[in-house]
Amino acid sequence: MTIMDPISDMFTRIRNAIIAKLDATVMPHSAMKVEIAKILKSEGFITDYKIIEESSFKKSIEIKVKYTTEGNSVISVLKKVSKPSKRIYVAKKEVPKPLNGFGISIVSTSKGVLSGREARLNNVGGELIGIVY
Repeated sequence: MTIMDPISDMFTRIRNAIIAKLDATVMPHSAMKVEIAKILKSEGFITDYKIIEESSFKKSIEIKVKYTTEGNSVISVLKKVSKPSKRIYVAKKEVPKPLNGFGISIVSTSKGVLSGREARLNNVGGELIGIVY
């Protein structure tokens, strides 16, 4: 089965794992997904991620979801903004600050995939991939 929007599929798998209260979820590997997982880990939204090599040509990513001590997920909203049918681009001054800085935006820039804060510090804009809080 071909996935038309792999990043949207990644976000959906994470949301489904949160709803089912799973510790981890597995998805097909891509470089963009690894960069998004790095951002989510560095910002404290997931516990960890690892790349699983199933064979010499097939890889997967396992993402471990982070929960509070009460059992609630740290992620309350994981939303894809830019879609294949309608790309959303933001200038360096228009990079959103979800929840007044308590959430993050994920931006694909000329310097790689960055969080909104890093994009503002590097003074770059780009395609707004998603918002997490």
